[in-house]
Order: sequence, then structure tokens, then C-alpha cells
Amino acid sequence: MSTNNSVVAVYHTHPEADQAVKELQRGGVDLHKLSIVGKGYHTDEQVVGYYNTGDRMKYWGKVGAFWGGFWGLLFGSAFFMIPGLGPILAAGPIVAWIVAGLEGAVEVGALGALGAGLYSIGIPKDSIVKYETALKTDKFLLIVHGTAAEVAQARDIIATTHPADYTLHTAEPVAA
Repeated sequence: MSTNNSVVAVYHTHPEADQAVKELQRGGVDLHKLSIVGKGYHTDEQVVGYYNTGDRMKYWGKVGAFWGGFWGLLFGSAFFMIPGLGPILAAGPIVAWIVAGLEGAVEVGALGALGAGLYSIGIPKDSIVKYETALKTDKFLLIVHGTAAEVAQARDIIATTHPADYTLHTAEPVAA
């Protein structure tokens, strides 16, 4: 397990998560250090799909515009079918962390691919269970990782966006 620092926020809706990303961007947070995960597959129609054109993924469905914005804004995007969680959309560095979990590069007991990816950046197992439960109930995870100072800055911005919950996970001391 590496010793990264991160702040993880849980949002009830995609507009709340979208607003938080915009606030982080306005606050100068490096978007290469930001990830978002959610189901986001609900649709009023029958067809839900995705395709990859070069390095941009396209997605259709009820919240397609929401995810489409992240595909271009954040580094990396993917659609996963994760046992126990179902279809998950992810954008940002978390994609590589999940892929490493899927490839077995990260072996962490009973944790699934998402849990193994989160554990690899220093998030404790009890918090991972909380985050997986949030995803199962159609919430969105917003994750910022980096130095203690970077995540402290992100935490302060996230606190102003009124998430359902947010937690700072640090390997280094962080000023209050």
C-alpha cells in the first residue's frame, strides 16, 4: 500500500458532484488528481451505451451530459461491471487503480477491484466498505489525492459544497 493522502466526498446527486468539481477547479485544484465514481446508468429509455473515440468516451443515458463532461475534463474514463456493485462509471486516476485491482496487481483480502484500488492509495478498509455502500445506493464519490497540503485545500473547498459526507485520509499531519 502506498502512503498517499486523499479526501473522499460522497454526493447524493450528479449535479451536486458536478458543482463540487467546478468549485475544486475554480479553487486551483489539479484536476489530474481528481476522480469521480458513480453508477449513473439510470435512463428513461431502454438504450444505454458507451463507446470510445480515441481518448474520449461517449455515454448516453439520463445523466449522459454529466458523464460526458468528465470524460473530457478528467484524466482517463471507464465503464466497469463490478460484482456486488454492478455497472460503475469512473473518471480520473481511479480508473488505473481499479484496473490494477482487476488485473490482480493489488491483492487485498476480500476487497473487490474498486476496494483494492482505493486501498492502494491509503484508504482504510472500513472506509472502503462505506464508499462501496454509497455507490450501491446510487451516490457519487469524488476523490482528490495528493500531498497533505493539496488534500487539505481540496477538503476545505469540498466542505463548502455540502456533501453528504467527506473524509480526509492522510499519511502526513494536516493542519485543521
